[in-house]
Amino acid sequence: MRDMMARHAQAGRVTWIGLRPARRAGMQPVAAAEIGAAGLEGDHGRPGKRAVTLIQAEHLPVIAGMLGRDAVAPEDLRRNLIVAGINLGALRGVEIRVGGARLLIETLCAPCSRMEETFGHGGYNAVRGHGGWCARVLEGGRVALGDGVVPH
Repeated sequence: MRDMMARHAQAGRVTWIGLRPARRAGMQPVAAAEIGAAGLEGDHGRPGKRAVTLIQAEHLPVIAGMLGRDAVAPEDLRRNLIVAGINLGALRGVEIRVGGARLLIETLCAPCSRMEETFGHGGYNAVRGHGGWCARVLEGGRVALGDGVVPH
């Protein structure tokens, strides 16, 4: 069982990067960022296990469907990194390499009340279970669009 859980069909890749310059500020998409001990430089994140937030690109259409929309914008979900091609849920408790940084996926990133403000009634529940993951920074480094996301 452990061998099966350690195998992934492919590496993931970073498809979007966003920074929140201040609390409650809008997300600013960027092409690259430096990840330091407290998270992405220029982001109003939290050090520790919530230093970097990641969400599965494949979940965006699911959330949109639950909202009755054609699509949701990455910045509306307020996560730092959108990752495609690898199941982030299968990486809980696993060290991953994202670009030049090394992260530890630690806990689910639950939605906040902002989802109701952004999406209206039902926004919170549409994101529940699809809100992504929080990670701790083990080693800082640069992350850019298209960078690989691989178990370390």
